[in-house]
Amino acid sequence: MSAAFPFAAIVGQDEMKTAMILTAIDPGIGGVLVFGDRGTGKSTAVRALSGLLPPLEMVENCPVNSARPGDVPDWARAGTAMVSRPTPVVDLPLGVTEDRVTGALDIEAALTRGEKAFQPGLLARANRGYLYIDEINLLEDHVVDLLLDVAQSGENVVEREGLSIRHAARFVLVGSGNPEEGELRPQLLDRFGLSVEVVSPTEIDDRIEVVKRRDRFDRDPDGFARDWADAQDALRVRIVAARAALPDTTASDATLRDCAALCIALGSDGLRGELTLLRAARALAAFDGVPEATRDHVRRVAPMALRHRLRRDPLDEAGSTSRVARAAEEVLA
Repeated sequence: MSAAFPFAAIVGQDEMKTAMILTAIDPGIGGVLVFGDRGTGKSTAVRALSGLLPPLEMVENCPVNSARPGDVPDWARAGTAMVSRPTPVVDLPLGVTEDRVTGALDIEAALTRGEKAFQPGLLARANRGYLYIDEINLLEDHVVDLLLDVAQSGENVVEREGLSIRHAARFVLVGSGNPEEGELRPQLLDRFGLSVEVVSPTEIDDRIEVVKRRDRFDRDPDGFARDWADAQDALRVRIVAARAALPDTTASDATLRDCAALCIALGSDGLRGELTLLRAARALAAFDGVPEATRDHVRRVAPMALRHRLRRDPLDEAGSTSRVARAAEEVLA
């Protein structure tokens, strides 16, 4: 199988890459929503994550990638042997049915053996990894609602056709789309942890570098991957170290006050904004190798944590990113 495009080789798009890295350090931050022009590396960045993250230890033949034999669901037919596999990154296609997502009755087993067996869906395959939806703004609303509910609870429950099935479904939901093709409902936007905006490079040198790297990769994927192996390894080491340091990474009351003051200034509904700000700032501090999240970390993650939580203001023509930057300048000066 050909190598994936190296994450470290992606030119620019620093905010998108940072958001992906933060969710790799702390999946509890929530999903990532990536909106932007076509051909800006959205899909490439998501699929490159699998090659960047350390492999997962899982039970062999377990349909939900269980970390221990004791975690294997009763309905699954798996042994006790452990294997190492890449972190799963599962694509969810447009037009997918609910049965394909959650799983359903195994028709073949029912017809040939008379057994009432469960056929796992995409949520099972994505457990402990990433579930990626391209053109999420075109996905049917009831499927998006389902995905967000499962992503929040960490469990998939199937109660139909005489089946009563539960299994772990802990994954990072990543959605991408082009805003020209439609927007997500505000209540769905708010359920994503981070939101980033990507645009085509405007500097000629950057565009040339993007084309050179992509052309080189298309002509010799394995050789290109070898050229970037050291950079990939260095980034992987930082992520693993940040994961280990995260439980001991702190945030002072002053930093919590900064999070709350910024959300109040922007009129953010509920407390998801503060919680996401805090978790993202701590993950960034761990990635930076420092023991405490500071005002600077809050300022750096504020746009991606808050831009999609703002109410529309008909009297303010500034974009959401500009509004967050302006509020951060005033509140965190």
